Amino acid sequence: MIGAIRKPLRYGFELIERPFERVFGPALNPLAQLGALGFFFFWIVAVSGIYLFIFFDTGIEQAYQSVESITNDHWYHAGVMRSLHRYASDLMVVMVATHLLREFAYDHYRGARFFSWLTGLPIIWLLYASGITGYWLVWDKLAQYVAIISSELLDWLPIFGEPIARNFIATGTLTSRFFTLMVFMHIAVPLFLLFLMWVHILRISRPKVNPPRTLALMSLAALIGVSLWNPAVSQGHVDLARAPVEVGLDWFYLPLYPLTDIWGKGAVWAFLGAFSVMIGLMPWLPPLRRAKAAEVTLDHCNGCGRCAEDCPYEAIRMVRRTDALPFPTQAEVNPSLCVSCGICTGSCPSSTPFRRSEELVTGIDLPEYSLKELRERTRETAAALEGPGRVLVFACEHGAGAGGERGVVPVPCVAMVPPSFFDFVLSRKLADGVVVAGCAESACFNRLGVTWTQERFTGARDPYLRARVPRERIKTIWASTLEVARFERERAAFAAEIAALPPPVARKAQPSAPAARTPAPDRVPEGTS
Repeated sequence: MIGAIRKPLRYGFELIERPFERVFGPALNPLAQLGALGFFFFWIVAVSGIYLFIFFDTGIEQAYQSVESITNDHWYHAGVMRSLHRYASDLMVVMVATHLLREFAYDHYRGARFFSWLTGLPIIWLLYASGITGYWLVWDKLAQYVAIISSELLDWLPIFGEPIARNFIATGTLTSRFFTLMVFMHIAVPLFLLFLMWVHILRISRPKVNPPRTLALMSLAALIGVSLWNPAVSQGHVDLARAPVEVGLDWFYLPLYPLTDIWGKGAVWAFLGAFSVMIGLMPWLPPLRRAKAAEVTLDHCNGCGRCAEDCPYEAIRMVRRTDALPFPTQAEVNPSLCVSCGICTGSCPSSTPFRRSEELVTGIDLPEYSLKELRERTRETAAALEGPGRVLVFACEHGAGAGGERGVVPVPCVAMVPPSFFDFVLSRKLADGVVVAGCAESACFNRLGVTWTQERFTGARDPYLRARVPRERIKTIWASTLEVARFERERAAFAAEIAALPPPVARKAQPSAPAARTPAPDRVPEGTS
């Protein structure tokens, strides 16, 4: 059932993302930067909130007057800040909700990823608590409505000895200490929110907490434009002697408030409780069948640390050596964090198919899909290729290439395939060309697989593709599962190009070059897409 919901949701996301990505590029695709944009909007809210606090008065009568002065007398700076504060808060809700739906659609919430999903739940609660307390501070008719409904909801719970809702339906019951308390809560809750946002990314390697500068500037410019075009305003001074009849709601923060009159307080709490329980249990519904974690073979591990650096999930760390080999460290895998993507295998310097030994062993490998098995599948698949323009495809099982009928070697992630395999295929003439078919650039299932593969090709990351490998015989295609037709077209066009090339000139074996971290002009593969 969950899969039936997830599939059309993913289809919807990809229908929006792919055209946007082709026009503006993956880096400026906001749906691929939801978490980073959430952090960005948080900082806008924080900075604008601090600025507004300079002008805010916590007195029972002065609160509304100070907000009106901000909006009208100082509209050109404090008024704009108030609008920025309001709209950035709304956009943060949008980012969190869309991020949750996208992670669910792409199945990025189960297995080792459960921690980030689970810690996102209290972030939602604190985000709403922060926004709702902010509406109280304006102390207009909307604030009165929010205060009455919120206090009635709290009164329904057996927390307070006396009802607190009566403080907002009669005059003379509130004092300035109430606004002092609200200011404290409106400052304290976001601090806890920021702490949980940090916890949320603890198990993620290289998390995106800052969007690309161009995207950030575009977002800020749009916010400023909306703030000038439609500034945030108050809805009239509160009158505790009269209940607010008509108010304009912020549907991003207050969608459940009208339901209290329709459903009742208990039903609203039941809905919130059921929603929280459902979100909390989703990583285990249904249970995920997890492949065995990567394993380290110390005889072939020199403690270089590349696997730990490349792991997207912080599942590998370097520890003190436990055998007699003359290296200070060794890799150690935390099985509870490993998703068996194989990226560590592709990063290991001992992962090479050129070894003459039949028992091909590397420093770190997947028990259920070893480097030896990958070499055997490569040979078997290549042997079945026929005709001119023989193209072998290494395809990520989460991308468009995995559905190919012939000449496809499926892998958990294209970054599992060491660059030496492409050299192996072409130098041994197992195929005339190689296609590396990964996920869409902005939706890599294993987060960094596309990036690491690109950097290995350009020589910016070890292990890099050697200079002797003819780049015109290698093509990368980044396509989602909805772009199978495009993948097949590009593969067919590449096969035709390969068939038209002259036979490769035999090259003498070259000594291995030293590890390089800077791109070299002759290492850029042609025909990428």
